[in-house]
Amino acid sequence: MKFLALCGSLRTGSFNGAVVRAAAELCVPPASLEIGPDLGQLAFFNQDVELWALPPKVRELRERCAASAGLLIASPEYARGTSGVLKNALEWLVGSGEQVGKPVALVTASTSAQGGDRAQAWLAETLTMMGTKVLPEGLRIGQAAAKVTDGRLVDEATRQELHALLAELARVAEDTRQDATAG
Repeated sequence: MKFLALCGSLRTGSFNGAVVRAAAELCVPPASLEIGPDLGQLAFFNQDVELWALPPKVRELRERCAASAGLLIASPEYARGTSGVLKNALEWLVGSGEQVGKPVALVTASTSAQGGDRAQAWLAETLTMMGTKVLPEGLRIGQAAAKVTDGRLVDEATRQELHALLAELARVAEDTRQDATAG
């Protein structure tokens, strides 16, 4: 069972980048987690381009999403929402349908005490509209600067919470797969 992680931050020292790298380490076989393409390389969404000349990086994003059993999305919070780069990636996925019916786990890491709760709410609303199964128990990592050292998520309690979220993502993905084969 293969999952895809998307990181909504392009910053070199991104807390959310540290989270997706930790998630890849914590994913327990037979599940695995691949870190998705660099969202900064996607062209700005343009429906004309989508209809007539889909860029290779967008095609790659769609193919990797289609091949996954579900998604882990890690996002910072900007202006009470997600980052522009992640919103752009989601816009490329809205009409194509690769994510429909798939489970999605949300993680937001922020220097604030709330851990990006508004970005997570924004993402949950958007992803639900896109037809995904957003796990209700997303992870909000507050005061992330104290939990990430040298690009690694080092806080053991947070790592355990992330591990539990990944286990729930795998459980929901398996239930979804079984429902699809039974029906």
